[in-house]
Amino acid sequence: MTKIISLNTIGIDKTIDEVVKSLKAGALVVFPSDTVYGLLVDARNEQAVSKLIEFKNRAPGKAISVFVSDFKMLREFGVVADDKKDLLLSVLPGPFTVILQSKNRVDKRLQSEKGTLGIRLTQFQPVQDLVNRYGSPLTATSANLGGKSPHYSIKSLLNQLPKFKKNMLDLIVDASSLPRNKPSTILDFTTENIKILRHGDVILGKKDEFISNSPKETRAIASFLYRKSQQLAADKPVVFLIKGDLGAGKTEFTRGVAKEFGIEKIVSPTFVIYYEYDVKSSSPGEADKRKFIHADFYNIQDTEEFDNLKMERYLQLNNFMICEWGERLGEFYKIFKEKAVVYVLEIDHVGEKTRKITFAETK
Repeated sequence: MTKIISLNTIGIDKTIDEVVKSLKAGALVVFPSDTVYGLLVDARNEQAVSKLIEFKNRAPGKAISVFVSDFKMLREFGVVADDKKDLLLSVLPGPFTVILQSKNRVDKRLQSEKGTLGIRLTQFQPVQDLVNRYGSPLTATSANLGGKSPHYSIKSLLNQLPKFKKNMLDLIVDASSLPRNKPSTILDFTTENIKILRHGDVILGKKDEFISNSPKETRAIASFLYRKSQQLAADKPVVFLIKGDLGAGKTEFTRGVAKEFGIEKIVSPTFVIYYEYDVKSSSPGEADKRKFIHADFYNIQDTEEFDNLKMERYLQLNNFMICEWGERLGEFYKIFKEKAVVYVLEIDHVGEKTRKITFAETK
């Protein structure tokens, strides 16, 4: 009998307790991810993996990726070449599946015929908390039958399944409808030059360089880079300085970051220089202590205007500032650098719809 629980109703802690208990018993679990609903089993449990393969109608020899909780676990199960370590660190955690040579510590049916293993280290907190609590890799494959489309809702999944397939599912975690993100970008790290085997919403160029082919992809890259900056920042606020020509996509990038704060509507501050947004928080009393500041320095003519604006007052822990035309800060850049972790993002036109986004922390 399949058990269905609602993550939004019972909360993440109780949900994870239930899932961990089921996985340890060899269960096949449906769980939400940053892309689609996925199928989880213990990647080292032969019986559980057999059940997963039978459910998916998976052809023999077709690899299945796994979730890990951190870089330490990643290195325990995959081989990281020294010359690719920095690039790997720059994209993970994130919406990527990285192909590494396997250390043969998971069920071999999850590996490719070449002995490689797909590994996901995601920014999606429920998955991270679950794998961390479980303590070993879990499968990271979409909850659909072979050859069928992935699912963004449990209703869609159950409507596709015949009764005997539904009965194979031991536990379903319903997190309502998921955003319609593409599956993860797959990067093969086992070749001399890293290959992109599948394009997702975030496409990697060179190290700290990303390619966008649409406004949606620009927003997805912005979301990824914001989360990455929060993992790297220590005890300072974070500032994004965005460079780019008119129409490059600076405001679209800002919308992607703003959505991380629950801000759905962004108004361009070109004529008023900046807008200040109170950030909603689930913690009582915190909303008035955290702010999202969106600035546009296009109309700034000289440094005296920055002196009058006194924007450095916003450089406080937990605040976040994003500045279009950030190169116009001039001598005030030094003040920003002293009080915050500052990243410079350059958005360049590559084609009519294609943009190259370069991301780097300033030194």
